[in-house]
Amino acid sequence: MRTKSSKKNKINVVTLGCSKNVYDSEVLMGQLKANNKEVVHEDENDDGNIVVINTCGFIGKAKEESVNTILHYVDKKEAGTVDKVFVTGCLSERYKPDLEKEIADVDQYFGTHDLPNLLKALEADYKHELLGERLTTTPKHYAYLKIAEGCDRPCSFCAIPLMRGGHKSTPIEQIVTEAENLAAKGVKELILIAQDLTYYGLDLYKKRALADLLKALVKIEGIEWIRLHYAFPTGFPLDVLDVMKHEPKVCNYLDIPLQHINSELLKSMRRGNNSEKTVALIEKFREMVPEMAIRTTFIAGYPGETEEQFEELKDFVRTTKFERMGCFTYSHEENTHAYLLNDDVPEEVKERRVAELMEIQGQISFDLNQEKVGKTFKCIFDRKEGNYFIGRTEFDSPDVDNNVIVDATKHYLQVGQFIDITITEATDFDLYGEPLR
Repeated sequence: MRTKSSKKNKINVVTLGCSKNVYDSEVLMGQLKANNKEVVHEDENDDGNIVVINTCGFIGKAKEESVNTILHYVDKKEAGTVDKVFVTGCLSERYKPDLEKEIADVDQYFGTHDLPNLLKALEADYKHELLGERLTTTPKHYAYLKIAEGCDRPCSFCAIPLMRGGHKSTPIEQIVTEAENLAAKGVKELILIAQDLTYYGLDLYKKRALADLLKALVKIEGIEWIRLHYAFPTGFPLDVLDVMKHEPKVCNYLDIPLQHINSELLKSMRRGNNSEKTVALIEKFREMVPEMAIRTTFIAGYPGETEEQFEELKDFVRTTKFERMGCFTYSHEENTHAYLLNDDVPEEVKERRVAELMEIQGQISFDLNQEKVGKTFKCIFDRKEGNYFIGRTEFDSPDVDNNVIVDATKHYLQVGQFIDITITEATDFDLYGEPLR
């Protein structure tokens, strides 16, 4: 017989997936706190008797993790250590009828645009006056700032429009207000996120307005770094590069997933560009902002990808020498355009191709990092782990890029502070250094 937990109502929000989900969880938590609810984020002791799971439904592995997390908390509910389990986010948006049928012990499922209804289920009211207010879960010196929701791109492999809807930009004034609130709380680094930064403003201002947004954000006192995540290569607004070059606050950093280089595959992926345009765009980036660190991602094992096409991708990675790179195996997602194609590359071949690309990138990253030895960089320190302080240069985003590591037994650094660090040693993905005295 299921027993009710003895805990008083405390809501534990569990976030899976990308930084957009982190942002959405923070907004939810801000609303709950404004309703005088006790709320925690991913409490290590599972101390909440009410659990809200913000799920990811992007690719197979992410969906599997989301389902396993739901089942984990449903088991806790069965054992009586949790009273209620609510599920929201992308997986719930995409597969709600299936989930309701397969995992019926969840109290209620909500989609990506269901915040008022989710709050009602948690006995809270949606407060419109809290626009832009949220309870941040990142270290207090940096925060994600979502500038748009949804996506209008027709990429064949991507299910995001199914889960997030069409592109909708947030007005510049509203973003600036939110950024000012964050700065007032001690945030020094803004990481701009969206499904597609490149498209920002087209729906509101009838032009690409990312550069205008950056010009407004750099005026905010207290903000020292502004970082750009998830730009789309087709139609990228080159005036952004002018702002990056001339505004010290805008990091020389751009996350721009390219997915492949073979023109035939790019056409099948419905990316709106080809090999020549891609190469020309990267050349333009490096011509206009030579100091820029470019982060990109690729897909290995897209339907029909031949060994010859994969070799073309490997050659492109070798010659282009991206400062940061990730690679993922293709995931065959229902209701996407590519689902009509034959998923004909075996899983072990996909995995091998990812490993080969990452091996090439490891050597590139090692060589580029060796060039940093003896140089001094402005770094921000995110945390202390054991006997080391862990920080980043402006060329590195949290959780995905290189770390700068300083020996805490020899040097005392303040977490959340900018410090000039001289690099003394480098590996493929880590830099070791000492503070400039």
